[in-house]
Amino acid sequence: MSLKFDIQPAANPTSEKERAAKLVDLGFGRVFTDHMAVVRYSQAEGWHGARVEARANFALDPAGAVLHYAQEIFEGLKAYKRDDGGVNLFRPDANAKRFHDSAERMAMAPIPDDVFIEAVEQIVRIDRAWIPGGEGSLYLRPFMIASEVFLGVKPSAEYIFAVIASPVGSYFKGGPAPVSIWVSENYTRAAIGGTGAVKCGGNYAASLRAQAEAIQHGCDQVVFLDAIERRFVEELGGMNVFFVFDDGSLSTPPLGTILPGITRDSIIALARDAGKTVREEPYSIDQWRADAASGRLKEAFACGTAAVISPIGKVRSASGDFVISGGEAGPVAMGLRKQLVDIQYGRTNDPHNWIRKVL
Repeated sequence: MSLKFDIQPAANPTSEKERAAKLVDLGFGRVFTDHMAVVRYSQAEGWHGARVEARANFALDPAGAVLHYAQEIFEGLKAYKRDDGGVNLFRPDANAKRFHDSAERMAMAPIPDDVFIEAVEQIVRIDRAWIPGGEGSLYLRPFMIASEVFLGVKPSAEYIFAVIASPVGSYFKGGPAPVSIWVSENYTRAAIGGTGAVKCGGNYAASLRAQAEAIQHGCDQVVFLDAIERRFVEELGGMNVFFVFDDGSLSTPPLGTILPGITRDSIIALARDAGKTVREEPYSIDQWRADAASGRLKEAFACGTAAVISPIGKVRSASGDFVISGGEAGPVAMGLRKQLVDIQYGRTNDPHNWIRKVL
């Protein structure tokens, strides 16, 4: 399926001067571009009405399904400015597939992959002036909400798919310095058969209380344990996690109840390209503590689209704290981060054909 997008540029776009001011000292997700892409779905018409238009509020009925039954999914990917002035997307096909899988799990109408990718590319093209230079990027947020007006527990018959964009700097203030994490012993993120592998708002809403607890204990992020035994490390509030050992091998929690991160998958591929062993296996918090104390564990790091790779320097919990690698960023994490970022910005070879050139 393919749809032709009706392009309607904003009548009053942000001036060059105002845009330049907004691109100074960027944080994450606070500044937005001038346009959005919108496609609608109904059972009668299927996907239709593809448009690029000025970013504006949606008109939602108070009985809109998303407001009551939380049928909502989203994605996150970035556009990167190359040194030659062109623009890259990184693995948008993987985002499209995960979006499709999320829709299926949430009983929503899946949008065709080519429409998803075209919507993303249209926003990049029309708002390319918003892409920061240097290590900045344009964060793209495709999402879908249930828009049918009804009060009854059933899948919606109508949906709105949209893409908005936000120029961003570093996810963590100060860049990829080692972060501290809090082990949540009171809250869990997902169980087998649940929605842990789905990128839906409910998963993140459920993590916020634990994240607040982490902040109360002076930590940057929270890490969740499995819902059954409360022993095995699963993932952080918004990122996957890796462990690096003294024999050069890496491990990461297995898929099933965690988000199948695209950055996670890319790191596994790059590490294996370099001849490293990467295991996808359960790893307990007790083993993490013991390996950090013995020196067997050399590094730990979190990863995701927003943060790329963030070394983990300290782990705090009600059972006591421990430090990894002296609290410093390790060479494996930082080496993988540089390799990945260089691919994204087009500074090095792309051995897996992950880059899609938009401009």
